[in-house]
Amino acid sequence: MSAARVLVVDDEKEMAEMIADDLGGSGYEAEVAAGGKAAIAALKKRSFDAVITDLRMDDVDGFDVLDASLKLDPDRPVLIMTAYGTIENAVEAVRRGASHYLTKPFRLAEARVVLSRALEERTLRRENAVLRRATDERFAFRNLVGKSPVMRQLYDLLERVSPTGSPILILGESGTGKELVARAIHHGSPRAARPFVAVNCAAIPEALLESELFGHVRGAFTGATSAASGLFVEADGGTLFLDEIGDLPLPLQAKLLRALESGAVRPVGGAAERKVDVRIVAATHHDLAKAVQEKRFREDLYYRLHVIPVRLPPLRARREDVPLLVEHFVRRFAERHPDQPRREISPEAMRRLMDHPWPGNVRELENAVERLLVLARGKRLDLRDVAQILPEPLPESMAPFAAEILPLRLMTRRYVEWVLAQAAGNKVRAAQLLGIDASTIYRMLSRPEGEEE
Repeated sequence: MSAARVLVVDDEKEMAEMIADDLGGSGYEAEVAAGGKAAIAALKKRSFDAVITDLRMDDVDGFDVLDASLKLDPDRPVLIMTAYGTIENAVEAVRRGASHYLTKPFRLAEARVVLSRALEERTLRRENAVLRRATDERFAFRNLVGKSPVMRQLYDLLERVSPTGSPILILGESGTGKELVARAIHHGSPRAARPFVAVNCAAIPEALLESELFGHVRGAFTGATSAASGLFVEADGGTLFLDEIGDLPLPLQAKLLRALESGAVRPVGGAAERKVDVRIVAATHHDLAKAVQEKRFREDLYYRLHVIPVRLPPLRARREDVPLLVEHFVRRFAERHPDQPRREISPEAMRRLMDHPWPGNVRELENAVERLLVLARGKRLDLRDVAQILPEPLPESMAPFAAEILPLRLMTRRYVEWVLAQAAGNKVRAAQLLGIDASTIYRMLSRPEGEEE
């Protein structure tokens, strides 16, 4: 390990040189700056592992040196020396970020011990930061965020399947992050240095999708004024991500199967095939097994893609990850909008976010957090702010209203029954709450549930 470089600062040059000589004899590489102004200039030009500076100096004092050092390297230890050893100065030095405080006169051995301890603490902080980043990367798994048990199981699976070349089928609801998982698989594979090409099979018209995938020759169809290689060729050596594969039209399913089995593609209008080396990662929110039964998806293609299924959990199955995701989206918003104030979310507001069902999953949560940050006025976001962007959840006893679409008369009856339950069976009180006559409740509940009025 190379010797630690230390900048010794004192407008009494002899004092600085004495300390520097002692440090040099103990294995340090020490440099002297005769005053605060010279010290700040040296810090801007060269790299130092630590700074020892006098507090009271004529031109620029030790606090200015401390501030300049921390601004350039917040992790660098700074030791303050002074003959004016007051409690106020000690507290101020520590408050402003000094590592230690030495009161003159001090023994040189004492300074060496304090310096050694400060550098050891810096090393430990850096090692902890490395471990923390490694842990965060492990749990985030290349932009995936979450530490819940289901996400840890997902990370374990991705670590096992990413290095292989097998086709992977990602299954999950809309908004669960299927493309992020596909990219994580690609970056964890030997193909990471090669292209990752993504296409949404549901977003491109059927007439153009074949050309998009396999390419076309010039003149193959109206508007084909030049040849195009296609996404299979673009992804050669890398990964082709076929998102929403369940929406791929049946005629194209047959051509995709042939390309997968032969390892070659033929452009639209062309006669010659071209060999390609592509790993396929497909994704869908559809039930492909059911689609096979209903003859909407080819069984042979299904089994060709379904070599390694990866199921993504919906957000409601990992509510404990909501705070991590919110923090991630808040941080990303702050990076995109540095002029906006940094905001905190109250515990009550966070609990409300965790209680929401999030049918749109992570994508819906991300949009909600951005909307919350844009619309809120204060620096602390509370329950009232969240209530403005999220509807109140239905009470558990009203779940039947959200479970299915009901005829209006039946829904009205069930709602009246629910209000009656809240009124402890008191029909008069229930009528008051509903703003109707009690006789209406008696008449409504006296008829069988399905009977017409």
